[in-house]
Amino acid sequence: MKNNAVGWFEIPVTDMDRAIKFYEMVFDVKLSKNVFGTFEMAWFPEAENQPGSAGSLVKSKKDYKPSTDGVLIYFTSQSGDLSVELGRVEKAGGKIIQPRTEVSPDYGFMALILDTEGNRIALHSLK
Repeated sequence: MKNNAVGWFEIPVTDMDRAIKFYEMVFDVKLSKNVFGTFEMAWFPEAENQPGSAGSLVKSKKDYKPSTDGVLIYFTSQSGDLSVELGRVEKAGGKIIQPRTEVSPDYGFMALILDTEGNRIALHSLK
């Protein structure tokens, strides 16, 4: 396979400003807010020629609903140690539902959190 399996992701939100504040604080990034008709979107920054996938927060009353069930998105720790991002989760209004846990010596660590919208997401790092 030439490409990664995931080409884009969308995370449902009910309060776009609150969700942007949460993700910007936890991941220390700046999201770009955009409106397309009835859709509000906030795009995560995209690093060219780097592994991984770009994505967005999306608010649409008709088509998107936050959930703790279903697909689980793993965010790569930008700091290199997911403990850094975990330290920001509760300050940003989220909740840690599974603390930093070793996957294996070769695959590093993961944790599960709830964002301010009620979505379950994962964090991953080698440290």
